[in-house]
Amino acid sequence: MSGKINDNPKKYLTITFGCQMNEHDSEIIAGMLENKGYLSAEGQNDADLIILNTCCVRETAENKVFGLLGRLGQLKKQKPHLIIAMGGCMSQQEHIAQRIKQRFRYVNIVFGTHNIHELPALIDRAEYQKNQIIDIWPDRKDISEGLSVKRFHGVRAWVSITYGCNNFCTYCIVPYVRGREKSRQPEAIISEIQELVRQGYQEVTLLGQNVNSYGKDLSSGIDFADLLVKINEIKDLKRIRYMTSHPKDFCDKLVTTVSHLPKICEHIHLPVQAGSNNILKKMNRGYTREHYLELVDKIRTAMPGVSLTTDIMVGFPGESDADFADTVDLVKNIEYDSAFTFIYNKRQGTPAAGMQDQVPDQVKVARIEKLIALQNEITLRKNKLEVGKTLECLVEGPSKTNADLMSARTRTNKIAVFRGKQDMVGMLVPILITGCGLTHLEGEVIPAE
Repeated sequence: MSGKINDNPKKYLTITFGCQMNEHDSEIIAGMLENKGYLSAEGQNDADLIILNTCCVRETAENKVFGLLGRLGQLKKQKPHLIIAMGGCMSQQEHIAQRIKQRFRYVNIVFGTHNIHELPALIDRAEYQKNQIIDIWPDRKDISEGLSVKRFHGVRAWVSITYGCNNFCTYCIVPYVRGREKSRQPEAIISEIQELVRQGYQEVTLLGQNVNSYGKDLSSGIDFADLLVKINEIKDLKRIRYMTSHPKDFCDKLVTTVSHLPKICEHIHLPVQAGSNNILKKMNRGYTREHYLELVDKIRTAMPGVSLTTDIMVGFPGESDADFADTVDLVKNIEYDSAFTFIYNKRQGTPAAGMQDQVPDQVKVARIEKLIALQNEITLRKNKLEVGKTLECLVEGPSKTNADLMSARTRTNKIAVFRGKQDMVGMLVPILITGCGLTHLEGEVIPAE
């Protein structure tokens, strides 16, 4: 069926929660729907089809989804023809799917992370089937290539290179909802990036739950470092980024490779999660504090001036004052450019949820406040060190916080705002950094001689 009502195009709205992988999945959903004849809606009241692409890594994200579903139920009373679909990581959990079936019967479609490509067919079924459709695949059968994609950014693009995860960190739900790790064929990745370059994209970010383990399931013998070499050779591509890197798989070959390829940006997101060996072991992270510090030294030796960012969890079960002190000490030692810090919360179905010695909430809050204050001080100090430098920046568009300024991104993944014109979008420009804040740099374009 085409996306039309009385010969007028139907309109869709995607609402996305969670990580870059979910954002990219929403780009695929949008591409398939527009290929089906749908147009993008301006808001919920304008939509004939609303798709929630959900995340279950944090409890707060789940609560937001349930709250939104309640409001959409009221909207559906006003618009009976409205189709509501829910996908993403939340849907992949059996208890969540059952909750949707029991409490939110007006949700037309519940689909999972492994069968996004089936959504157009599910929508066709929902248009004539009154009963709720729940179609959850336990795992990804094959990687579907060649799907239509509507990119949400005109300068930078996301490219998935792996799906799923094999690490089974004890706090993480991802392997259970995204399945076992599967790598895309290098030829498909190269072809997609070449097409993006033809469309005018300047920068790609390679996505995977653990990009460093790319290729382990392929018979060709290619690994992540080999893939980076191939991508670096693509004509007219300006920049390459990647996330997320798992410390246990960041081998010496990869350190050498990323330090020598000119298109790879000098920014590495390297989640540490904790600075205590006791907690790292309980998390099943697969490395020690000493290994991590040694890896950071190798990276900084090979890539002077590299920007390091990380994820840090506070309040994991059994985390003592001494364990937390080890984390604080590690942050002081490494001095990350920035860090995503968060409080541990239970995820049903993970080993950590059943562990003893759960840390009281008030202790978690006190610890994360201390950690955030420390990291903010480090981040601001490191940003001040950029003042006076001239940095190559990719202009992305108007600043999200000040429409009178343009926003650009340094190779080290810092945002620089400056006075410029809209026609500069997509250009690599030299910017003299004249000031900074906690979340951005300030500067002015160096005119061409």
